Amino acid sequence: MAIQTPPIHSIFASTPLPLTTRFRPKTSTFVVACKSNQSFSGRKLRAAVIGGGPAGSSTAEALACGGVETFLFERSPDTAKPCGGAIPLCMLDEFSIPTELIDRKVTQMKIISPSNLTVDFGKTLKPHEFISMLRREVLDSYLRSRAESSGATLLKALVTNLELPSSAGAPYTVQYTMGGSRRSLAVDVVVGADGANSRVAKSIRAGNYACAIAFQERIKLPHDKMEYYQNLAEMYVGSDVSPDFYGWVFPKCDHVAVGTGTVRSKQDIKLFQHGIRARARCKISGGKVIKVEAHPIPEHPRPVRVRGRVALVGDAAGYVTKCSGEGIYFAAKSGRMCGEAIVRASEGGGEDDRRGGFEEGVFEGVGWQIHDHI
Repeated sequence: MAIQTPPIHSIFASTPLPLTTRFRPKTSTFVVACKSNQSFSGRKLRAAVIGGGPAGSSTAEALACGGVETFLFERSPDTAKPCGGAIPLCMLDEFSIPTELIDRKVTQMKIISPSNLTVDFGKTLKPHEFISMLRREVLDSYLRSRAESSGATLLKALVTNLELPSSAGAPYTVQYTMGGSRRSLAVDVVVGADGANSRVAKSIRAGNYACAIAFQERIKLPHDKMEYYQNLAEMYVGSDVSPDFYGWVFPKCDHVAVGTGTVRSKQDIKLFQHGIRARARCKISGGKVIKVEAHPIPEHPRPVRVRGRVALVGDAAGYVTKCSGEGIYFAAKSGRMCGEAIVRASEGGGEDDRRGGFEEGVFEGVGWQIHDHI
């Protein structure tokens, strides 16, 4: 049965706010401080966040803490996106990530050339600095739980379609399947955090972008081999591991992630995977493959990241560092910024303020701020 939304005012069709008055992101450490039952036009603003990774969970947490009725859709909460799992040090404080979630604190990061010459650029780290290595299944679960604790409703469901409004003031309708049945939810605002193959992006005709493909094997090593990677991560370059990217060996709690990526030669990705395994053979011999993963990595932002009352964040928007493929921090950052922008836009004192707040200009401004960070 569909969950219906009461009629809403035509608050989304007005002149964009001037750039000087648009939302500016917070740069200080995030502190969860939820507001109490803030209502909009006699009820709470209702938002759907599609995708429960770092981008979606951070969006949902910010929305729920701002008093927005928030539904977070995640089709497979028990699985995780294949990912190297490295996050910058600044993310720990900024997003209050508990240290117990970290598998390894990497202080040595080696780049290995085609002739196996090694440069340790971990030497540029200060004594208290390190690169955090963690598993996405652990981080994602934690961030989703935190969003739920803030008041978001987590739905284990597959979103099948986003029905666009029939008029300026009408709601969006999210169609989804859950528990074997088809359902729908009418909402005021939609945030697409559903990855590189975003269904939300297709629904709003956001355009395409070039993608790299990453391939990774998780390999459980004998204890003595795992000791070698106690606080060490390796990156390999050369045409044998990738013509335009790099190969990696990243340590996790009791295994290493060994992988590579490419933009131009996707059909040869398994050949390049053999290459990285050959280059690291003496260090990973005797290991057992416990998981094989592959996923697309955006190469640049989508042409359109906001349309109407729909915004894209994280991989769905294309917020990834091109040179390294790192996207976890930018996913969480863009999600929080978008969520806080929606909350801020809904807090205007008068009807005119509320009408002006939900223009594309607000979201687009957030999009370009994230783009500048990348």
